[in-house]
Amino acid sequence: MDVRVIHCLLLWAAHFFLAVPHTIPRVLSNTSKTGDEQDACINLIPCQDNGAICIQPCSPSFHGETSFVCEDRKWQMLSDACANLDVQSLFQRISQSELLSCSGGHGGAAGEHLPFVGGGKPGHGKPGDGAKHFGAGNHSCQADFSCIIPDILSSPAIPGNIADIVELLKKISLQLSENVTRGKMQSYSRIANHILNSSIISNWAFVKDRNAGSILLDSVNLFAGKLLLRNGSESIQEPFIATKGYSIHRNTSAKSFDFSMEFNSTVNITGQVVIPEDELLRLPRASKAISVALPTLGAILEPNQPDPAFVNGLVLSVSLPEELRSVVLTFGKLDRREQAGARCVGWHSLERRWDAGPCALRALSAAAVVCQCAPRRRAYRSFSILMAPGAPRSPLLALLTRLGLGLSILSLLLCLLIEALVWRHVTKTQITFMRHFCLVNIAASLLVADVLFILAAIVHDTALNYQLCVAATFFLHFFYLALFFWMFTLGLLILYGLLLIFFKITRSAFLAAAFSIGYGCPLVISVLTVAITEPKNGYLRSEACWLNWYETKALLAFVVPALSIIVMNLIVVVVVVVKTGRSSFGEGCKSQDLSSMIRVSKNVALLTPLLGLTWGFGLATIIDSRSLAFHVVFALLNAFQGFFILLFGTLLDRKTREALRMNCFSSRRTWGLEKS
Repeated sequence: MDVRVIHCLLLWAAHFFLAVPHTIPRVLSNTSKTGDEQDACINLIPCQDNGAICIQPCSPSFHGETSFVCEDRKWQMLSDACANLDVQSLFQRISQSELLSCSGGHGGAAGEHLPFVGGGKPGHGKPGDGAKHFGAGNHSCQADFSCIIPDILSSPAIPGNIADIVELLKKISLQLSENVTRGKMQSYSRIANHILNSSIISNWAFVKDRNAGSILLDSVNLFAGKLLLRNGSESIQEPFIATKGYSIHRNTSAKSFDFSMEFNSTVNITGQVVIPEDELLRLPRASKAISVALPTLGAILEPNQPDPAFVNGLVLSVSLPEELRSVVLTFGKLDRREQAGARCVGWHSLERRWDAGPCALRALSAAAVVCQCAPRRRAYRSFSILMAPGAPRSPLLALLTRLGLGLSILSLLLCLLIEALVWRHVTKTQITFMRHFCLVNIAASLLVADVLFILAAIVHDTALNYQLCVAATFFLHFFYLALFFWMFTLGLLILYGLLLIFFKITRSAFLAAAFSIGYGCPLVISVLTVAITEPKNGYLRSEACWLNWYETKALLAFVVPALSIIVMNLIVVVVVVVKTGRSSFGEGCKSQDLSSMIRVSKNVALLTPLLGLTWGFGLATIIDSRSLAFHVVFALLNAFQGFFILLFGTLLDRKTREALRMNCFSSRRTWGLEKS
């Protein structure tokens, strides 16, 4: 028997043997499944074991399989690998034509003797259904890959086909990216555009390889980076992928790539890549710069680490000479609501995640974001902006914040004025001096912090200056910390008065300790925070002049000390309640119970704002950042904190009221004598 006949029979037998198990669904879990349970999986009726996997074959005209996972007693689609494209056959056609065009050869069946290189799914074609997509393999193909475009565009953009097209583009980039002409780039872009269409983005969620978006981005960057430029420039535009290139040298002025693209039928977004003149001066010789814009890829990329943020603009890729260290990127926002802030980020192609390390925010408005980024050939070549879901914005919340800040500032000014008037009368004893000294510093720190809060908002809204925003954030951080540490000092003073009755502290020792705690600790924390995070462009958050959270967690330098002090001051309040409650215990008179409860309640009400316990409600806004109720309560308690300090710290203090009456009486008598 002919060897070729035996070979064909063996291949046919192997294909039949391997195909049989795929004709029935497979249910995978830790326990065996009966025939009835397999039938349940086939019909997709309620499942029993959460986490169980059901695998079903595709319809006869497709190869591959569909996977389902059991969640809450229901089968949910996990991945869909059903496809009707054959990557191997398509790649053989264009790779054979590439060899012929390079060697000058003619004729021959494209792919007849060419081995399949890497990946792919051999044996996918079925008799009868291969003519449409694979039958053209017996004809030569032009060197621009255009011969496979009709097959690609006529195939549905289902998850299985998307995965196969990503694999095909990867093969082209790795093996056929020499001499990338305009024709090749046009064909490549048309193929990529087919699976980047905004109408089929939801299908990417069921592609089996979760890194398919990142693989596509790497492939596009590699292929476009080798584009040959005709007459010093090139521009190739498809609806969902655009490529532009320029010849650059040290004597040219700043080069910019401008993109205006459609995200969907109603939304257009823009982007710009600018190479500054001072960067071009670094070039030792004439070079080229290539940029690619992708409006929908940001919705496809799945980072390896969980991040609540999502892409809010174009994904802009750049391929630059190694001598160039930075570019300026301008991103138009997709979401232009008031809370749609932005973080400038680069895609780390090795770790497959967004990273703020190579980028810095330079300007921010309601419509656009300006970033300065440092491309690195191996890791960072693609950039975008992220929007994080933040606190809910409502007219009520904004109104409460404005009213509270205004009233707080006026109350703190009045508090400091009253303290100045009565200072001589209320600081005659050592303990009252210490109390009022802490109160004055608490009021002063909060007053400066409130004013800086307003200034920081003005600086951010007008995008005046990055360094000015850094300065505003530093002092805002310092004075808010000073507020908490002076509250902590007051808490220690209360414990001193309750527990260390016989231990006397001198005024000089108290002042030294109070200033060290109240201003020394905040200064050290603030300086270390800016020194560690600012060199990495991780000090500021993008949507406000305040400490960064997502990239460097700089906000912890405020949250950790503040929450620690709140917990310690809460212990102080508990000690005060216990000591106050015991004072009437055992007196044998039930009428004392009511007065004891009133005294305890009064002490708690007095100490809560003075010791910063209202800031504890900020923890609720961190746990559920989207709850409007938590934000309203937090705004009410803390925006009005200055008023509470005036009320509970000054006006309800008996000695302060007596001193004010004495001042008023003295002023009246003096005025009466002068009048007489």
